[in-house]
Amino acid sequence: MATLRDIRRRITSVAKTQQITKAMKMVAAAKLRRAQERVEQARPYARGVADVLARVSANVDVELNPYFQERETIKSITYIIVSADRGFCGGFNSSIFKEAQKAIDRDLAAGLDVKIIAAGKKGSDYFTRRHYPVVARYTELFKNLMLEEVLAISKSVQNSFLTSDTDVVKIIYTTAISAIKTEIHLEQCLPILAAEESSARNEGEYLFEPSPGEMLDYLCPSAVNIQIWQAMLESYSAEEGARMVAMESATDAAQDMIDSLTLHYNKARQAAITSEISEIVGGAEALK
Repeated sequence: MATLRDIRRRITSVAKTQQITKAMKMVAAAKLRRAQERVEQARPYARGVADVLARVSANVDVELNPYFQERETIKSITYIIVSADRGFCGGFNSSIFKEAQKAIDRDLAAGLDVKIIAAGKKGSDYFTRRHYPVVARYTELFKNLMLEEVLAISKSVQNSFLTSDTDVVKIIYTTAISAIKTEIHLEQCLPILAAEESSARNEGEYLFEPSPGEMLDYLCPSAVNIQIWQAMLESYSAEEGARMVAMESATDAAQDMIDSLTLHYNKARQAAITSEISEIVGGAEALK
């Protein structure tokens, strides 16, 4: 049976842990605000590029650009899996791993050559340990998320697609629906899916300056770059939101444990006092 000293030590230990989780929650909340601001700033540009690309591609022959060319036979597929560099974020990483593994196993079973680009240390460790074909690892990416590092990933997959080293490029990432709810997205980056004419074509004709081919040469790489950049920003925002919620839950659990230990300590202390009083009374009676 635990002594009063043991219980006091346990309460002190849990209280110190609670201080750490409370501080981590505050740090995550501050990072979340900054991440959400970056997401909001990037969204208008991403929507603008997607809209212009849709209008151009719906009114010209997309075969002018290799970014739209679908391979007759798909033999190779590359997955960009966006995870976190650190833990303490609840089920954030496990959720993305579950969905990614399901899609990868399906393609492997179909006989496709699957390649994985792991953006995030947790994803790199997870798929490497399970002997999946991880061809590139980007760790410590979210410590200070910069556009230049994301462009390196984007240029890598674009070169692989244009040189026919891979036939399809997809990205798997997480977005935050709310502070406590996230959603996994699996999107195709390459080849770019041309917009339907009915959804992107307006009445009247377009005059392109420069030529449609030159516009697509500029828009297509930009569209892939911003798609991957947006995915990274969304994932980082969702990660910090998940970490804030996880630390809040840990703080609440620590408080519940402290309350339970305090109650147990008071009961044990009262029992010890009652026992001492009984011994004193018994000794006094024996002296009479």
